[in-house]
Order: sequence, then structure tokens, then C-alpha cells
Amino acid sequence: QVQLVESGGGTVQAGGSLRLSCAAEARTFSGYAMGWFRQAPGTEREFVAAVSFRGGLTSYGDAVKGRFTISKDVAKSTMYLEMNSLKPDDTAVYYCGAALTMRLPTQVNDYEFWGQGTQVTVSS
Repeated sequence: QVQLVESGGGTVQAGGSLRLSCAAEARTFSGYAMGWFRQAPGTEREFVAAVSFRGGLTSYGDAVKGRFTISKDVAKSTMYLEMNSLKPDDTAVYYCGAALTMRLPTQVNDYEFWGQGTQVTVSS
């Protein structure tokens, strides 16, 4: 079992910024591609961003391109999502996931493990 722990969610005004963190075990961090998804009430889980297991490749959902940045700190076994220019439509529970794959996992079914989620609320 792989344990993923998200943190950093909260409430922010539109135009503001937040940084989410996802802490994992060291062996998970080095062996898995990882990503962020989000889910608002009554909607399906939506792809936000992913990073390859070596950290050299990234991918972003169309809704967040140019505003969000995904990164990995190998020394801290932690993945980050830097979110800038936040909009009310970004309000959701954000989940980090780990995928045992050599490619960039952009689909929910690509992921074997998920964290508990952290709430992000953007007020207008």
C-alpha cells in the first residue's frame, strides 16, 4: 500500500495563489509517476497535472495551463502544485495520485493509489 498525504488547501480570493503538497514514501516517489486531479461536487474527477517518474516530463489540463505548475522535490519525497491566478471555477477537492507507468498518466484509471484530498475554495 502506498500512502499519499496532501496538504496546503484552503480558502483564497480570486486572483490569489496556493501551493499544494503531496508527501509520499521515498520508494514511491522514485518509482511512480504522479499527478493531481480535482473534483467539484456533482462532477467527475478532472485531470489537473502530471509529472513523470523521473520528473523530466509534465502535462497539464487545458483549464490550468499557464497558471499551475507541478514539480517534484526528490530530497523531500514531496510533489507540489503551485496554483496562481486562481478562479472560482478552481474550487474543488484536489487529490494527488501515484501511477506505476513509464508515461505521463492523465486518466483516472492510470493511477493505482490516491491521497485523501484537500479542499481548495476560491471566492469571487
